[in-house]
Amino acid sequence: SGPGTVRPSESLRLTCTVSGFELTSYVVNWIRQPPGKGLEWIGAIGGSTAIADSLKNRVTITKDNGKKQAYLQMNGMEVKDTAMYYCARYTAVHFYKTYCFYLFYF
Repeated sequence: SGPGTVRPSESLRLTCTVSGFELTSYVVNWIRQPPGKGLEWIGAIGGSTAIADSLKNRVTITKDNGKKQAYLQMNGMEVKDTAMYYCARYTAVHFYKTYCFYLFYF
């Protein structure tokens, strides 16, 4: 869930609320898909956190295990950030960033 749209230079905060499983047992990935383009991996959180190098200075990913929620905060939004944003579960708590990258690109 989130605001739907944000203006350039504003911040985007999205909430991913899960059900049927515990966040402590899984990795939550954030990905996005710009109009007419492929999926882009933003980052993930599990036992640790990883963020795509190209977004590292703008993105924060956190979670609240008790609320079963994961959060994506992206600052300094630009027109090029226009996309559908998704959260996706992966069945591991620990992960390698490179693996998450390949998970969504190949």
